Amino acid sequence: MGNLLVCGGAGYIGSHTLVVLREAGYNPIVYDNMSEGHLAAVSGFTLIEGDLADTELLRETISRFDIDGVVHFAAYALVGESMKNPIKYYQNNVGGTASLLEAMRDTNVRQIVFSSTCATYGENVPVPITEDVPQEPCNPYGESKLFVEKLLSRCDAAYGIKSVSLRYFNAAGAMQDGSIGEAHLLETHLIPLTLKEALCGEGKLEVFGLDYPTPDGSCIRDYVHVLDLASAHLCALRYLERGGDTQFINLGTGVGSSVLEVIQTAREVTGRDIAYTARERRPGDPPVLIASGKKARQLLGWTAERSDLRTIIADAWSWHKTHPAGYGDML
Repeated sequence: MGNLLVCGGAGYIGSHTLVVLREAGYNPIVYDNMSEGHLAAVSGFTLIEGDLADTELLRETISRFDIDGVVHFAAYALVGESMKNPIKYYQNNVGGTASLLEAMRDTNVRQIVFSSTCATYGENVPVPITEDVPQEPCNPYGESKLFVEKLLSRCDAAYGIKSVSLRYFNAAGAMQDGSIGEAHLLETHLIPLTLKEALCGEGKLEVFGLDYPTPDGSCIRDYVHVLDLASAHLCALRYLERGGDTQFINLGTGVGSSVLEVIQTAREVTGRDIAYTARERRPGDPPVLIASGKKARQLLGWTAERSDLRTIIADAWSWHKTHPAGYGDML
């Protein structure tokens, strides 16, 4: 057990991981520039407000708190925005991580768990997706995460910094008691958008494409409960502490749910009539994205325990119905 620097810890997945890490006996120190994080999400945790580009502040923070390892969530993560402003994504996601790794090298911290993404694989991939599928990202966001994976490999060879890159599929859900949850300034994820429609009934929910080669015509995705993702970071830390080598690992359930299945399950959980408008397909949306979780089971001993669709939506509903304004009504 030891002190951990959690970069981006005030964000959605980071804040849930803080709770899991503390319960496991670690002392997580949050490092976040708060551009998209929430103060209420890190209540009770030590917060250092700073940017990844500030290498000197990173060095100072690592030394001040005698940091043993790093968990790195901090990144911009909107695919559409990355297409319009790629420089922003490369500067922050790649350049910021280079700054963090420089600070780690200079302070002799040699373990990091990195928040990567299935967007490194791109389109037209076989299902289920294994880690040896060629990585051909089709947007700057996915490219920036892939570049970081390559940088981590180089830093292992050059400096002995060991890492585990966790390639997320579709993060969803919230803390079981509804205390923290998903709240983005610009929401693009299906489940929170569906639950917002359940709350407000504004008729704004859109389904992009009902003509895919799937059983009901809508896209199929692999949804993973945010607490399962959090536990995977704990497993990855323990793997590195045991002397594990640098690895790249998918985090998925191996089970897919369609857009229409998500909406129907949300109707059943909430008891609300959730209307939607069908739209044309969006460019670059594959019909099916499902991960193989075999490597995560074998190397990390990780399996998803709360990621059945009904549990995910029920936990998310506990958050959204009590915090309709997100963290805005908690500050």
